[in-house]
Amino acid sequence: MDLGLRGKRAIVTGGSLGIGKAIARELAREGVDVAIVARTKDRLEAAARELAAETGRRVIPLAADVTSRAQVDAMVAQAAAELGGLHILVNSGSPPGGSATATGPIETVVDEDLLHDFDVKYVGALRCARAALPFMKAQGWGRIINISGTNARNAGNLSGGARNTSLVHFTKTLAVQVGRHGITVNCIHPGITRTERTPRLLAARAAELGIAADEVEKRDFAEDSPRGNAIGRMVDAAEIAYLTVFLASDKAWAVSGELVVATGGAGRSVYY
Repeated sequence: MDLGLRGKRAIVTGGSLGIGKAIARELAREGVDVAIVARTKDRLEAAARELAAETGRRVIPLAADVTSRAQVDAMVAQAAAELGGLHILVNSGSPPGGSATATGPIETVVDEDLLHDFDVKYVGALRCARAALPFMKAQGWGRIINISGTNARNAGNLSGGARNTSLVHFTKTLAVQVGRHGITVNCIHPGITRTERTPRLLAARAAELGIAADEVEKRDFAEDSPRGNAIGRMVDAAEIAYLTVFLASDKAWAVSGELVVATGGAGRSVYY
């Protein structure tokens, strides 16, 4: 299927690692020129070189902190100028889970860290969208995809749950505001996802349990495991990227203001 993406230009925050990097790769494979954004310049430049060599598309690294409106505005303007336009924004620029001091019992929550988590994930996405919208409105076509997470559906993580829930609300609100300009806005909830961090995390858990790393993963995704899912394996970052690319495409006009959960069928709850 031709997704109608060749020649489009995109910004992917959090594009130097993990899900963000996987999304940038798949967009580039579909013919999109991409600006990847993160705070660490060396890692960004290495990722840009790798993706450009792999896909043959233009991939430019832009260092920026999404907690700064001035840096975000400058980054979006530079991306649009260097790429020759802007059609797609993927907000994936935050570490999974949230700050350790903002995720535990309420007695231990550090207010400043909780607010910082919101500033990065929720307000960071807002800043990026606000800066990108004038370019999208001017051409009458745009796609914004927010990468959230299933902490929004599970009690326990005060930071991750609250900021992910708020990002879903932001998605719907923005979709209503900008839909008449030819812009769709959607949100994806990844669950446990295989990224560059996964081998290290599995090794740490294996050491705690005294078993092999591959046994940890088998145990986690066994049919009776609370961490498991319907497909019986971990979702790969590339699979989140495939979904993102479809939502960013010219074939996804019918989907806007929606949340797509990409966990491989985790949980038994029914949502309607």
